Amino acid sequence: MIESIQLDKNSNRHLYIQLYSQLRELIEIGELKEHSKLPSIRKFSKELGVNNVTVVNAYNLLEEEKLLYKKVGSGTFVAPKEIVQDEEEIYLDDDIYIDEDTKFVDKKGMLKEDKLINFATAAPTPDLFPIAPFKRLLNKVLDRDGGYAFGYQKSQGYMPLRDSISKYIKSYDIDAKLDEIQIVSGAQQGIDILAKTFLDYGDTVFVERPTYPGAISVFKSRRANIVDITIESDGINIEELETKLKVNKAKFLYLMPNFQNPTGYSYSQEKKNKILELAREHDLLIIEDDCLSDLNYGVNKKLSLKSQDTEGRVIYIKSFSKIFMPGLRLAFLIIPQRYFNDILLSKYMSDIFTDGLVQRVLDLYFREEVWEKQISKVEKTYQKRYEVMIKSLKSNLPVEINFNPPLGGLNVWLDLPEGISGKKIHDKGLKEGINIAPGQVFYNSQREENKLRLSIAAVTTKEIEMGIKILSKIIKEELSNQEYDWDNSIMPLI
Repeated sequence: MIESIQLDKNSNRHLYIQLYSQLRELIEIGELKEHSKLPSIRKFSKELGVNNVTVVNAYNLLEEEKLLYKKVGSGTFVAPKEIVQDEEEIYLDDDIYIDEDTKFVDKKGMLKEDKLINFATAAPTPDLFPIAPFKRLLNKVLDRDGGYAFGYQKSQGYMPLRDSISKYIKSYDIDAKLDEIQIVSGAQQGIDILAKTFLDYGDTVFVERPTYPGAISVFKSRRANIVDITIESDGINIEELETKLKVNKAKFLYLMPNFQNPTGYSYSQEKKNKILELAREHDLLIIEDDCLSDLNYGVNKKLSLKSQDTEGRVIYIKSFSKIFMPGLRLAFLIIPQRYFNDILLSKYMSDIFTDGLVQRVLDLYFREEVWEKQISKVEKTYQKRYEVMIKSLKSNLPVEINFNPPLGGLNVWLDLPEGISGKKIHDKGLKEGINIAPGQVFYNSQREENKLRLSIAAVTTKEIEMGIKILSKIIKEELSNQEYDWDNSIMPLI
């Protein structure tokens, strides 16, 4: 079986493709049985006389096709056929990928070239990107480091940047040592790395209901048992969490305690304390995703769970996408020491390292105190948009629509009356020139149809005022139609 693999180093075909193809054939014809363990990367590369990267790339391709799965600390195994699902079941569907450049149709069904008023995306508008200082610091890095900026980097991340982050994060009341910081290529990769580290097939993970669909997609790709915990305006329902902890041994709880996506809700201090208490009682790992706590428009400081974690039960993810430039794909993890080696291995298996040039530029942002200016600029811009959004919603929405002003973040969560479909509002909105996120895409199961998420990330104050008037008109029409349909439904048949 494995012994039959032969690689031709004189071939024009890449060695890792040759290895991938031969392993794939052995799996498909049943020569490599389900759950059988493949050789370790180091051992296999030595036997084949190739570089470790050749085996890594071949294994990664097979894992992407769901033909292999990895257990961190145990090795790489052949995946059972019954766990292979259609991509539609595993990955995000078209409703979740909200295109910033979507064109919309007019009432006659004709495409219009006008720009949508886009309440759907959480990506910042390009005018907020710090282009001038980025260009200056980029040139400074190139002058200073030359070709070294483009070389191989350490998987854990550029050390000076990790040092800058460890100092900067103290402003969040988080004390993180240099070795506890792992640089990753965006929060999405961070979630994926953690899933690969901790989740085997069938393992249980707790999530908020509703939650970030990108995380749901990752957990589904690992074939995890996803258990929803209802989120309320002050955090997840503690009684529900306690009940489910008694019947499920979860590998971790994934949550966003401050300005949660999609609801904008923030956890009360009482609930944060209780969650840490339950984590201690049930030996539960917590994954804290924090990308929006910088955007606080209220008077009370929002503390992270990590800042109150005295026992190393919280892994902290922070992305720079919403406050810097999303295309740079930069984020970091703060990892308790006991998980360090396993997570570092998962990062290496994912993409070896994050872009070194971008890491060096970001490090200068922190060292030359440009970062504080960027945060201040973004926060002031978003706060103005937020205030206009809340004022417009209160002035225009019908009284039947409920929402809680989140006092921070980018999102406002609308609760529509029963029977009003968020997807239908979304579809009608596109025809009228507005794009909104239907709430159903943020649920793993038991999707609630009567929710909408509005984001202030990519809209000006004028667009907000105009867009909310259009949205309110559509909702009022739906309410009117619902009343009319309801009256007819109770009329006796003649």
